[in-house]
Amino acid sequence: MKKTRLEFLLRQMAAPVLMSCGLLAGGLAPAAAAAPFEDTMAQRTLACTACHGPQGRAAPDGYYPRLAGKPASYLYHQLLNFRDGRRHYALMTGLIDPLSDAYLLEMAQYFSSLEVPYPAPLPSTAPAEVLRLGRQLATQGDASRKLPACVQCHGQTMTGVARGVPGLLGLPRHYLNAQLGAWKAGQRQAHAPDCMKQVVDRLSLEDIHAVSSWIAAQPLPADSHPATSLPVPPPGSPAFDCGSASLPASGMPGMVGTKAQK
Repeated sequence: MKKTRLEFLLRQMAAPVLMSCGLLAGGLAPAAAAAPFEDTMAQRTLACTACHGPQGRAAPDGYYPRLAGKPASYLYHQLLNFRDGRRHYALMTGLIDPLSDAYLLEMAQYFSSLEVPYPAPLPSTAPAEVLRLGRQLATQGDASRKLPACVQCHGQTMTGVARGVPGLLGLPRHYLNAQLGAWKAGQRQAHAPDCMKQVVDRLSLEDIHAVSSWIAAQPLPADSHPATSLPVPPPGSPAFDCGSASLPASGMPGMVGTKAQK
């Protein structure tokens, strides 16, 4: 399928997705879904921003995460994971299933390039002892369980690491809970070896609640860009081999496509 056909397909898909996410009912005029075709990625990704918020800022319901500014390789591989069955959400899979690797990369690069401000985090209602546990697990881990700290992979400021590790700050507690729970239940997977699965298997449900409660309440640093390299792990920290972190992105040296051009 040629690129122009893909563009048309995304535009046609945008209107029903807007309806399904309820944005038309929330004040978006129907005329916006039928705006003249501008041949821009911003317009072609209306099907994405209908749920993920304008410019991919995240939806207010806490279940559709932020896309803007995340590492392009991470976004690209999550699109592949939805398309190829490692993540499960029928609306996402149906939306991107017709699209090629190259087009998914173009979408990922577009959202990664957007620099829009983060909202202030909501104050946590969790008890102080829960937040203390969450802070400990996120910043120090638990050596007795060979559990690495979140900062060991997601960066010292937890804003992610280019090219493939996402930031954790700015994500709502409901979304963090849902994703960690999905990994624990086997409903979310990554390329093998799946390091997140190994980590989450060592977390109790109480741990997940504590970590998500503490992280969701943390403000973003002044520089919210992903780090350029992983931090040096503290002595004795458990090492995890992450399959998704080692995969090159489409269009970069070493890329082997998983789906032919349509």
